Amino acid sequence: MLDLRIYRAAFVPAVLALVVAAFSLETRPRAITTALPPDAFDAPRAMRLLERLAERHPSRRPGSEGDMALAAEVQRTFEATDFEVTATDVRGETIDGERTLRTVVAERPGRLSGAIVLVAHRDAAGSPALAELSGTATLMEIARLLSGRTTRRTIVLVSTSGGSGGAAGAAHWADSVSGPVDAVLVLGDMAGTRQRRPQVVPWSNALGSAPQRLQRTVEQALRTESGPPGGSSTVMQALRLAFPLTVSEQGPIVEAGLPAVLVSASGELGPGPGDPVGAGRLEAMGRAVLRTLTALDEGPDVRPSGPQAVVLVRNQMLPEWAVRVLAAALLLPPLLAGIDGLARVRRRRERILPWVGWTVALGSPLLAAALVVLLLGLLGAVTAPAAPVPPGAVPVSAAALVGAAVAVALGFLALWPLLRGLAPASGGGGAGVAVALLAQALSWVVWAVNPYAALFLVPAVHLWLLAAAPEVRLGRGGRMLAVLAAALPFALAALAYGIALDADPLQLGWLGVLAVAGGVVSIPSLVLWSAIAGCGVAALVVAAHTEAPRPSGPGIGPVRSRGPLTYAGPGSLGGTASARRR
Repeated sequence: MLDLRIYRAAFVPAVLALVVAAFSLETRPRAITTALPPDAFDAPRAMRLLERLAERHPSRRPGSEGDMALAAEVQRTFEATDFEVTATDVRGETIDGERTLRTVVAERPGRLSGAIVLVAHRDAAGSPALAELSGTATLMEIARLLSGRTTRRTIVLVSTSGGSGGAAGAAHWADSVSGPVDAVLVLGDMAGTRQRRPQVVPWSNALGSAPQRLQRTVEQALRTESGPPGGSSTVMQALRLAFPLTVSEQGPIVEAGLPAVLVSASGELGPGPGDPVGAGRLEAMGRAVLRTLTALDEGPDVRPSGPQAVVLVRNQMLPEWAVRVLAAALLLPPLLAGIDGLARVRRRRERILPWVGWTVALGSPLLAAALVVLLLGLLGAVTAPAAPVPPGAVPVSAAALVGAAVAVALGFLALWPLLRGLAPASGGGGAGVAVALLAQALSWVVWAVNPYAALFLVPAVHLWLLAAAPEVRLGRGGRMLAVLAAALPFALAALAYGIALDADPLQLGWLGVLAVAGGVVSIPSLVLWSAIAGCGVAALVVAAHTEAPRPSGPGIGPVRSRGPLTYAGPGSLGGTASARRR
């Protein structure tokens, strides 16, 4: 089934792709800076405002009376300036289900095209949530100090609700934007004394992140005012692009195609309801935001073409096209070897299509469970916003977990007769080729959509092919171990996300359930990854029934030939003497 010479030779393009990737590294764009100090930001005044707002509106669940009352106070503050103010009510999914959310927008046109936007959410899951409210206090203070100040670009201030989970208000605003936008600064925790890095969060809920120049500009402002903001490792950046997920408000904004970053002292997760605040931290973060706004307003045109899917390697950018070339080169060896194996199996007149259907069927229980969870979300049995939520924001639903488990159990029970009838014969070449080629086809579909996710599938398509090939001399245990090792990159990805989101395995699994129920994961993605999971199960079954070929007689070793494989030497026709002169 497998010609190891073809498999090894196909690695030559991978070496060339590595060289191309190494020479494709680009220098990060320089940060936009300003010499004007942000002394206008009045931190004591903003701190008093924060305390007064928390005292007047201690409970601010999304869409609640406290949230609406705070929205009215923000609107009055905006109207006292020279901004043009509008308020819009929309229906959105929150951590409390569907609610009416108010978005207050203050806008003042500039001389140049393009806008600089500041966004902050008012709501909070707990009380008093001073640190979470500090973004709104900073937004109101910046509105006051910008009143009467001339700016080159349009300034837009946006107060949203739903930021405690799902970011429904921010998502609705981003979808309604019509004019050009240069940058969006999402104000998170501006006063919390418990710091968590990175403090500039560019991630999206789709492939891509905020432009590098915007990130560097905000990072430089934070470094000037409050110290190094921290950053993500190269592996973590690749993971964020392979499986896009973020629980903060810049996620749906970047997904809508706008350049946005979250600025927060406590990072992506945000502060707890009882986290302490400090005037010194509020001053440093407020000055950094004002410095960034001034630099963007006075600097050159920074409007990007859209989100960027680049990874930083030693502070240099590895572009998406280089990652795509590298992923394709790494997927090429099992593809060529699988096609050659298919030709060999077809010459032996072995059937392939029944094994393809068998492999796909093995992934159907997982798809059934996902569809059950999606149905529960559509029926309202599970409170699932349309974007990922922080761990613990939505309580775990036993009904959703039990429904998904029952769907998986019933699915495998329905497939058991098929498994029992076909699995003992799965050591044939047809089963192995079917699993390998189907996994290859699915991995190339993933590559076309997201090359970073395809890199996580590279070990799987190699190991599943080798585990199913009788020519590879591994014992049954070694083959099964090779199949299971293909899941290691995904296990490490789950571990990395668990650490980044401070979530235990149950919370992380529940976040995945909410993502399915809320429609964050599309139905085509569910079908695709269920089929890939089916390939993994099928590869495990095939590996358990695959044995290396054995000699047919006693004392007979493996046949070795010299010259072309189609020539067996003199006498190959049976008793024919050599024609060579003696």
